[in-house]
Amino acid sequence: MSRICYIFAAGQWDGSQVSPAKGDYVIAADAGYLYLKTLGIKPDLIVGDMDSLDEAPAGVQITKYPSVKDDTDTLLAVKIGLDKGYKEFRIFAGTGGRLDHTLANLQVLQYISRRGGQGYLVSNKQVITAITNDTMRFPKDCYDTVSVFALGETAEGVSISGMEYPLRNAKMDPYYPIGVSNKLTGKSATVSVKRGTLVIIWTKS
Repeated sequence: MSRICYIFAAGQWDGSQVSPAKGDYVIAADAGYLYLKTLGIKPDLIVGDMDSLDEAPAGVQITKYPSVKDDTDTLLAVKIGLDKGYKEFRIFAGTGGRLDHTLANLQVLQYISRRGGQGYLVSNKQVITAITNDTMRFPKDCYDTVSVFALGETAEGVSISGMEYPLRNAKMDPYYPIGVSNKLTGKSATVSVKRGTLVIIWTKS
């Protein structure tokens, strides 16, 4: 079983639960620590500029960065996880609140994907991920909504199967939302891309 790097950001958290296993790594991105405190989970590390965490907790390793920096706190956490050899990232409280932070975290998913990893923005009703030159598979007996976007650049060889609106070996442009609001039909389904990166949003019924 692969090890997972869990990251709690400081966006909106909907109470979605997390249960780290032995070998997993838990990072609080700045005030994301407060959510972990609510869950009774002690993070392995807190990172960020500490601009939204009033008081640094005792007994937890903290890596503080200057407020003037290029990376968001969430991206800093991802880079640390990658350096430690983690390939799967589950990011909680990474959406909602400020739109610019949500968009930044969509870019973080693409950053992970382009480095051979898999990142997920997780909430109770929605999971967002990104794939690069790869395929994502969905299980049977699901009737949820799936949206697929090319963000930043054109994606080529895009195919969607097992959904209400199939697509085969198509080009998906970042300025035309052809992949919005597709539907799973209870069959096994896939989204694949030959060249480029796709952001996939799975909204559960």
